[in-house]
Amino acid sequence: MTVNPDLSSLADKWPSSFVSRDKVGEFSGGILHPRTLANLDALGQGPKGRIRVNGKKCAYPVNELISWLESRSDLVEDKESKS
Repeated sequence: MTVNPDLSSLADKWPSSFVSRDKVGEFSGGILHPRTLANLDALGQGPKGRIRVNGKKCAYPVNELISWLESRSDLVEDKESKS
């Protein structure tokens, strides 16, 4: 059975209600790279609610980004706990 991690604590540490694409690496602790997110956006697979400012810079609502990250993540069991 696949279990998604709870990443809601990321929102508590972020000072804004939006995360700019160039800051997703910082927001996620290095889990996600801005170029990866740009590529997924181009494929229509990025987080919902993206906004574009001045026609260039993209940002995502914190809660949508967290939900998206959780949906694409799985908790990994320790080998010892499988026994």
